[in-house]
Amino acid sequence: MQSTPEQRARQNIDLLLAAAGWNLQNNTDFNRNAAEGVAVREFQLPNGPCDYLLFIGGRAAGVIEAKRAGLTLSGVAEQSAKYMTKLPEHLARWSDGLIFHYESTGEETFFRDTRDPKARSRRLFAFHKPQTLHAWLKEEETLRARLQKMPPLDPSGLRDCQVDAVHGLEASLAEDHPRALIQMATGAGKTFTACTFSWRLLKYAKARRILFLVDRNNLGDQTLKEYQNYDPPGSGRKFTQTYIVQHLHSNHIDPDAKVVITTIQRLYAMLRGEELDESNEEASAFETWTNEDGELRPVTYNPDIPIEHFDFIVTDECHRSIYGLWRQVLEYFDAHLIGLTATPSMHTLGFFNQNLVAEYPYEQSVVDGVNVGFEVYRIRTQVGEQGGVVDASYHVPVRDRRTRAIRYKQLDSNMTYTHRQLDNDVTVPNQIRAVLQCYKDKLFTDLFPGRTGQWVPKTLIFAKDDNHAEEIVHAVREVFSQGNDFAKKITYQTTEKPKELIAAFRVDPFPRIAVTVDMIATGTDIKPVECLIFMRNVKSEGYFEQMKGRGVRTVKDADLRQVTPDAQTKTRFVLIDAVGVTESKKTVSQPLERKRTISFDQLIDQIAQGRRDFDSISSLAGRLAAMDREIEDEDRQRIAEAAHGETLKKLAQTLLESISPDVIRTEVEKRHGAGHEPSEAQLQAVEEDLKDLACKPLDDASLRNLMKAIKKKADIVIDEGTVDQVTSAGYDLQQAEKRTTSFNDFIEQHKNELLALQILYSQPYPKRQLTYDSIRELATRLTDPPYHLTTADVWQAYNRLEASLVRGAPSDKVLTDIISLVRFSTGQSEILEPYSARVEQRFNLWIGRQLKAGRTFSEDQMNWLKAIKDYLAANVEIKAADMMRDQPFSEWGGIVAARNLFGADLNGMLDELSEALAA
Repeated sequence: MQSTPEQRARQNIDLLLAAAGWNLQNNTDFNRNAAEGVAVREFQLPNGPCDYLLFIGGRAAGVIEAKRAGLTLSGVAEQSAKYMTKLPEHLARWSDGLIFHYESTGEETFFRDTRDPKARSRRLFAFHKPQTLHAWLKEEETLRARLQKMPPLDPSGLRDCQVDAVHGLEASLAEDHPRALIQMATGAGKTFTACTFSWRLLKYAKARRILFLVDRNNLGDQTLKEYQNYDPPGSGRKFTQTYIVQHLHSNHIDPDAKVVITTIQRLYAMLRGEELDESNEEASAFETWTNEDGELRPVTYNPDIPIEHFDFIVTDECHRSIYGLWRQVLEYFDAHLIGLTATPSMHTLGFFNQNLVAEYPYEQSVVDGVNVGFEVYRIRTQVGEQGGVVDASYHVPVRDRRTRAIRYKQLDSNMTYTHRQLDNDVTVPNQIRAVLQCYKDKLFTDLFPGRTGQWVPKTLIFAKDDNHAEEIVHAVREVFSQGNDFAKKITYQTTEKPKELIAAFRVDPFPRIAVTVDMIATGTDIKPVECLIFMRNVKSEGYFEQMKGRGVRTVKDADLRQVTPDAQTKTRFVLIDAVGVTESKKTVSQPLERKRTISFDQLIDQIAQGRRDFDSISSLAGRLAAMDREIEDEDRQRIAEAAHGETLKKLAQTLLESISPDVIRTEVEKRHGAGHEPSEAQLQAVEEDLKDLACKPLDDASLRNLMKAIKKKADIVIDEGTVDQVTSAGYDLQQAEKRTTSFNDFIEQHKNELLALQILYSQPYPKRQLTYDSIRELATRLTDPPYHLTTADVWQAYNRLEASLVRGAPSDKVLTDIISLVRFSTGQSEILEPYSARVEQRFNLWIGRQLKAGRTFSEDQMNWLKAIKDYLAANVEIKAADMMRDQPFSEWGGIVAARNLFGADLNGMLDELSEALAA
């Protein structure tokens, strides 16, 4: 007899309960003390039989209302609430009513703890373990109740943006929002913020465990170091001296660990009960799964890692793939999700339910001095823009992409290539050298004037692939006439240890230049970097912003000089665009967007990560078979040796057989007997086993990398004959024009609102009485959204556009230079120069007029007058109270000494000076 939907739902619920460790009983076999957790079917209660009554430690604690699959459950909680309000007087129970309430169809489950403030149902992947519920019952109040009673935050050592992030997150958690997104600019301290709220959640909310997810292993190392160095306010101990922080390198979670750091790839494998080679954690999951079709094999319940194992999940760089095809890993756990990102997309906001609890954009971080701004310097070469031609009259060198061996080959005809083929099909050493030579020539004239010329600023170059990176490294050493320690390649295929290279690049004088592809393109913190050179294009807007983030970080002057001795202060970084990356159209990454095609490299990596859908296995089988027909015998032999005797043809055949209905049916008969009508679950189990067996050889990263290398076009033509030349090199003036236009728009919009602009821009001369407060208000409003401008930003922009009219530079600590900017932009001054220079000129004229009128000053009086001049240059006004409070006047005796020195004329003289100098 065919089972009903309700019966099938009960069967699935039984399986889920058993997997979580519940002892299942019929009412006739009732024994509430048979196990720590007992689930009794059809238990009779005063208001009728409930589907499942849950006993924990021998006492009734909860109920499960079972419904058929497909039924919506939002109203079921109210329907079944009758079971929770009235219990038999004689029934052993934890409280007068049942505390835990589940509604389930076997496919979908909701849960509510009635002790929670404003208790509401939440979706679960499976049921909680009875041991967990038992522990919750022994607590005085629930986690969600404790989240509403967090003590005030000690802001010591925190930036304002970090304080805002913690406040916003804790307010969201107190409201029991399941997902919260924190957006903070790269370099603003997202991980430090995570350490802060982790400490508070563990100490005050009594969280059991926090999961910190990264998508690359080296970012996990960096996160662990941040926790190890974190000093909780008032603790007197490091974070890791109080709580165990574990960075997973195996599939064993330390039961005593309070913070667990791991890649999304490893956690997925752990939930599947599979081992993972650490090599699969080196590359970002984002790089192999973004914008592609296909599905990971579904996660199933793993009793070793129950759904309640983590109370909070922090997803670092959550704008990336860890919520696309990987989102099932996040949704497995009954935990609050906390996303950290510098570049949120609309999809990111959608996933986090539009719950953006803190927002701190890059522009604001620059204004606040948390990060530095940047300038774009564009280098164009003839070959880089137009491509070239390889002359077939001569034997040309070609390099084997796999072995890098060089041989000479006669081309059938001239090879015309475009700039898009550079360093893919053809490499032009002179083109690479031309860019680097231009960089060297402009380094201490256009880019970093004022340096001694002995130390190249720490420079990070982005290459297209490992072969391109190799060519660039050798070219850098040659152009700069330096040894191997001067420039290093930092990629996944480097022979030196990447961690050691990154550490040296960060804190040691050498290497000066690092070349990478993706390994340190995102996340990796290297503060002393002052120059980024893009020799590859990037299509993703989010990824490009992350790559730019490698240069934005501020660094202490002493730390900067430790690695770059002739540097003073990092005030900005230079983005050198050698490929048009700043000009090309960018796409917003949509992780769930579907594509028809996928590259061989991505497909084989996804298979290794767990992709098992029919189309992907069929596609890979076809590509391997085609590859077997195209390659040389030598390469076939190399693959067979790496695959322990399996040929490409055999690998392709096994993949196809794993999805063949006939093969699956035959295997089912072997396992369950001929003539047996298999269930859907049996067919699925056999199919999964066959797929796993067929894909197992591809778990070996060395085999995959060999296949990738052989699959690519074997040879790269080396065009040695083309002599490239730089056609233009200079700063991107569009960026400067944008800033000056924005500044002019600000003045126009606020000229009738801000007192300082009223005085400087539109009021008659007799009413011009600037105050320090009005100047400070003007400078502060300029930094607010949407302008995010500083005096230094606008000044530098005018210097790029009208260098002949700009003299000197503004002081970082003097607000009054904004007066000079307003006067220059509104046409009141023909020259842009520091406000102090203007005051100095007017002071000299005033002294000249005094002397001409027969008034002389003693040496002490002149010292006072010069000090008053300097004070007015910095503050635009001076009062008697200022002389009592501020240096150097207070040291000299204050207003009393000034009156003794200048007599009754002091007040009049101060007014006269203020009008003459600050007008």
